[in-house]
Amino acid sequence: MLPTRTLGTTGPAVSALGLGCMGMSALYGEADRAESIATIHSALEAGVTLLDTGDFYGMGHNELLIAEALRTAPAGLREQALTSVKFGALRTVEGGFTGYDGRPAAVRNFAAYSLQRLGTGHIDVYRIARVDPDVPIEETVGAIAELVEAGHVRHIGLSEVGADTLRRAAAVAPIADLQIEYSLLSRGIEEKILPTARELGIGVTAYGVLSRGLISGHFTRDRALGPGDFRGMSPRFQGENLHRNLDLVDRLRAVAEAKGVSVAQTAIAWVLAQGDDIVPLVGARTRARLTEALGALDVVLDPADREAIERAVPAGAAAGERYPAAQMAHLDSEH
Repeated sequence: MLPTRTLGTTGPAVSALGLGCMGMSALYGEADRAESIATIHSALEAGVTLLDTGDFYGMGHNELLIAEALRTAPAGLREQALTSVKFGALRTVEGGFTGYDGRPAAVRNFAAYSLQRLGTGHIDVYRIARVDPDVPIEETVGAIAELVEAGHVRHIGLSEVGADTLRRAAAVAPIADLQIEYSLLSRGIEEKILPTARELGIGVTAYGVLSRGLISGHFTRDRALGPGDFRGMSPRFQGENLHRNLDLVDRLRAVAEAKGVSVAQTAIAWVLAQGDDIVPLVGARTRARLTEALGALDVVLDPADREAIERAVPAGAAAGERYPAAQMAHLDSEH
């Protein structure tokens, strides 16, 4: 079994690595459904207990995929799985994003649909994907707290919020964890957000630990991104930014090779080493990538290793923002 970590002081114990399932349904181009389900099964068999999704990933497709994977998994594995669900994103038929809805009535509506699609009886951690600027966070969190009281949700989470919003939310109800991007290329949480979360006893589930594959060691300079792959619009994957970022990966590769591990394992191990209150989410879409990611749990970074990694990829070294400007505007964590 895998080592476990607890999501904050009030959240559940989960595997030290969680599986981010978004790429199995959306935003990275075509995915193989059978391989996706096999990957979820392999994750559960390896001891991964945390499955992360969003109701807007493929407009419900991802939740239905997880439901199928859980339904066809052995009962013991199915019972150990915990679901972390984001809600609130408003979509168009064409796949566009038009905003976020955090009104209490909308919270209850989104939850009803997710419970039906997942077929799990409850959601383990429920969070709005981005703060609705027109609805106080206290109202949104209060609505989730009512779902907790009713037994439909077990724990309350947050996503991409800043320190002030984190405090306001925690004053309403216990918050298990904050889901936010954290990697060698995205270290903005270290100044205010992470210290505030620790002060309040709130855990962190870190997504983007491989920067959407950019620092996985598998992304090449001449790689052509297919239709439907949102990385084609990501500033870090554009032109000179891409080359500068892959230069950093080359430097990280030297550190990884000296240690006898992969680039991805080194990057994931670095996030794991930032604190026992942090649970990285790995977006593996295949069993091979999952196996590689799980190997990071066996990587021990001593002080010399960590210094070498810091020299290879210093804080603030990434070229380009982590999202296009329109999406950056929705991030409470960046304001």
